Amino acid sequence: MTETRAPINPYMVLAFAVLMPGAGHVAIGQPQRGFGFAFFALLLALVSWHTTTPEQSFIGRSALGLFVWALSIPDAYRIARMNYEKWRRG
Repeated sequence: MTETRAPINPYMVLAFAVLMPGAGHVAIGQPQRGFGFAFFALLLALVSWHTTTPEQSFIGRSALGLFVWALSIPDAYRIARMNYEKWRRG
């Protein structure tokens, strides 16, 4: 009988994803996807930073990067939840 190791808890993945863009994907074993999200979050934050005026807030100046980061959070959680449920059901 072959036992597979339990995947990381989806709520831990969610916490990692909230703390840093791409960290949740790296935690579940998809580092290329995680680094892709982190790269585009940084790239688009820089683009929006340089295309806005200094009068804008930090949130406004980095809005595009924050948007990509926000997209990565549920994506990492969904993948982690699916892996966890697949493991739990055998």
